[in-house]
Amino acid sequence: MTDPTSLTHRVATPEELADAARGQTTEPSPTAYHDRTQDVFVVERPWGQFQQFATNERVTVKTVTIAPGQRLSLQHHAERNEMWQVLDSPVEITLGERTWMAQPGELVWVPVGTMHRMGNPGDQPVRVLELAFGDFDEGDITRVQDDYRRDDRD
Repeated sequence: MTDPTSLTHRVATPEELADAARGQTTEPSPTAYHDRTQDVFVVERPWGQFQQFATNERVTVKTVTIAPGQRLSLQHHAERNEMWQVLDSPVEITLGERTWMAQPGELVWVPVGTMHRMGNPGDQPVRVLELAFGDFDEGDITRVQDDYRRDDRD
């Protein structure tokens, strides 16, 4: 968990953008990946800004929507790291032994093999942007605890 304003690098010129993009290196295996929240940068434009999370590499991107009062299984992966950006609140995050209420804009790095979970204690759906680095396969989920009594394949 990191304060998004402290980790994003602001770039203004095309040259700075190119340099920042070159700094987002492709790494060969999930165990080689470092905390990618440190590589995110913000580009200012006259109309506002955008955040860039990855450049020219294999990554799976999805938006996870969690219904009110629901949560994902407590799980871990063997073949991928994940980076989450919280889009709405409240989102309860469990990462390893720590659980907290994440705020919109917050970036979370989930290293390969780390126990994790997202939940929604609120009364409206919440969304989290998820970037998975490494080999993406929904079969890579090992569920440790699941409210819906699913096995690892569901």
